[in-house]
Amino acid sequence: MIAQHPGREQILLENVLSALGNTLRLRIIGVLSDGGEHSCGSILDGVSKSTLTHHWRVLRDSGVIWQRPSGRENLLSLRREDLDARFPGLLPALLSAVDSGPSAEAVDTLAGDR
Repeated sequence: MIAQHPGREQILLENVLSALGNTLRLRIIGVLSDGGEHSCGSILDGVSKSTLTHHWRVLRDSGVIWQRPSGRENLLSLRREDLDARFPGLLPALLSAVDSGPSAEAVDTLAGDR
């Protein structure tokens, strides 16, 4: 099944901010910020598959990430170009907050929080 992604002009600031209003999703964005594609299972350890699936959907539907099938897995990447075009300066500010945010241990306690 191919996931639906909003077009660049359909990405709304309120949806992006809502999607990134979760510490675990901010941590995911921090991992994806390296510019590469990551398999769904390689991004975070210790978080249930169902929880991660929920977070991927929220990020994808808001226009923050691309998700594409590759064999038996899905690959995720940050929609940096689209986000920078729509909201200049937003992504660097968010990534700066991720870098100075809570430790991984603190985030792990929130992993089940939706």
